[in-house]
Amino acid sequence: MTGDMLINYALGILFLPLVSFTILIFVGKRLPRQGDIVAIGTIVLTLILSLAMFGSMLLSHDPLFKHEASFTWMDLGDFKIKLGFLIDNITIIMLLVVSLISTMTHIFSTKYMEGDIRYSRYYAYLGLFTFSMNGIVLANNLVSLYIFWELVGVSSYLLIGHWFEKDSAADASKKAFLTNRVGDIGFFIGLMIVFTALGTFNYAEIFEGVAKGTISGTLLTFAGIGLFMGAVGKSSQFPLHIWLPDAMEGPTPVSALMHAATMVAAGVYLSVRLFPLFTPDALLFIAYTGGFTAIFAATIAITQNDIKKVLAYSTVSQLGYMILAVGTGAYVAGFFHLVTHAMFKACLFYGSGSVIHAMHHSLHNLKDHDTDPQDMRNMGGFKSKMPITYWTMLIATLAISGVPLFSGFLSKDAVLAGTLSFASHHPQHFLLPIFGFSAALITAFYMFRLIFMTFHNEPKLPNVYKDIHESPKPMVFPLILLSSLSVFIFYTLPYFNPLSDHGWFMELIKAKDSMVPGNPSAHYIAEGMHHSHNLTMILSILVASLGILLSWTVYIKKSVSADDWAKRLNHYYDLSLNKYYFDENYNKYLYQPFLRLSNRVSYIDWDLYDKYFINGFGHITKWLSTISGKIDYDGLDQTIVDGLGRSMGKAGSSLKEIQTGRLQNYMLFALFGVIIIIIFQSF
Repeated sequence: MTGDMLINYALGILFLPLVSFTILIFVGKRLPRQGDIVAIGTIVLTLILSLAMFGSMLLSHDPLFKHEASFTWMDLGDFKIKLGFLIDNITIIMLLVVSLISTMTHIFSTKYMEGDIRYSRYYAYLGLFTFSMNGIVLANNLVSLYIFWELVGVSSYLLIGHWFEKDSAADASKKAFLTNRVGDIGFFIGLMIVFTALGTFNYAEIFEGVAKGTISGTLLTFAGIGLFMGAVGKSSQFPLHIWLPDAMEGPTPVSALMHAATMVAAGVYLSVRLFPLFTPDALLFIAYTGGFTAIFAATIAITQNDIKKVLAYSTVSQLGYMILAVGTGAYVAGFFHLVTHAMFKACLFYGSGSVIHAMHHSLHNLKDHDTDPQDMRNMGGFKSKMPITYWTMLIATLAISGVPLFSGFLSKDAVLAGTLSFASHHPQHFLLPIFGFSAALITAFYMFRLIFMTFHNEPKLPNVYKDIHESPKPMVFPLILLSSLSVFIFYTLPYFNPLSDHGWFMELIKAKDSMVPGNPSAHYIAEGMHHSHNLTMILSILVASLGILLSWTVYIKKSVSADDWAKRLNHYYDLSLNKYYFDENYNKYLYQPFLRLSNRVSYIDWDLYDKYFINGFGHITKWLSTISGKIDYDGLDQTIVDGLGRSMGKAGSSLKEIQTGRLQNYMLFALFGVIIIIIFQSF
């Protein structure tokens, strides 16, 4: 496939969802089935085009493949801004991931969102989101990326708040939007630092400038951390992680699309793209941010009872893994985990949606509007009622837990190998692999806790259990496909070794050397990961097995009581259950102080400045204008001007009487005039 053909395919992938959005937002309700056929048709076309590009990538088998196209957007003499596309192997894989997950979301939603009052608008917003995400993937410069970055924020706000009549959904959408703005401010600052120093937004030109030393040292570190702050917001990293769990208020298919595979992955994708410009200090900051987020979010997920909240904090934790990999230099491993995670996490979200859909249906039949359909404590025994949902979710759970024969084992192993290799060369940073392996153990525990509480044991609510049934075909089809893509073989072909990540992915996605002088080379990092592989594999299998065993002991065998341990760990349990009171502390120490500050500023502005100064100045001006008016009208106009006029009138009347028409009188007046003139001249 030629470069021009790839550009045409990329343009089709980019703009087809936008076409869907435009049609549905204006005439969607007038179309058959409210236009969902239009949305599904366009997104299937993007998937076909993505598959064609993916096939071309595999056939060419060129890890150095790269094609760019750009055009001038703004031309102000010496100041020019260009927009453009970058197509390489990373781009093609990401386009396929976005198109695939978006297609599955469209299909799944036909039944899940059936009967929704804003059905056509929902599909329109899905198109806008997909368009925005594809724009991020295709961008070859920071300006293009930033434009689509903000569009993703807007479209996510619309999707999270789809059921805006619910206060919780409306609040969640605002929270997501505002929290991401905090990270985006840092992103913008970093972007402008880079442009000020280098005079360009293009990735390749930026890397060239970094390699030449045009920007370096502390300034480059600040620029890198600023750009990374955008990823902290989008990828829900500590301390901007608070928006993602609340975003579960949106429809479950939206959670699968945005919070499993696309939007939250944008931050990781940004970090992968910009890896060559990160300084050692910036990378260390990134590594600790990701590592801490991974373990921090995992300790919260372990106590949550809402099935979507468990998956939400799991997503935050897994994103931490990816960021940790970038920070330790193993960014290819982080990107690998992004791809595998997209498949099994989307499968888990669709599975949770399938369970919630069945719960809603059963509770509706019972006319029960009080029972929470997302609380796992109300479930149990669903394995026999929902076998497809169970087995597909089990496969995805095995994958995310890092069990051999599944994709998550390959990518997690690569990430953890990167942390071990980094710690072996920098022993003072021993916490990084501890963060990684500890999070892996906890992940295995809470994910199997979810499976056991939902599908095993006796039903918690027998009346509800009676009406539980498997979801319709449009809902289980994505589950089957994505669970299949969670098996190792799809990532190791043409090789069949389930314990090695060697395959088409690692052959086509090759790490590039950092452009920052002093950073280790890609070969050096790869060698370190290779030497750590066997130890990592043994440790990762052990921690995954231990996590699963502990979960089975607590929730199946019940030789250990979860309630007893909750009481023993009362304080720590409450901390985890209440998410370490982050929302409360943000409210107490950030929101409320800023609210008080804004109220004081408002008081100064409205009650003091506006009331006394602006209004006072107006009153003075009015008073002065009144006085001025009186002087002008009563004094000048009425007295002087009108008085002079009246005097002239009287004088004219008097002179009129003098006008007798007699020649004698006129001669007499002339004589008087002559006499007066002679008198004046004599003086």
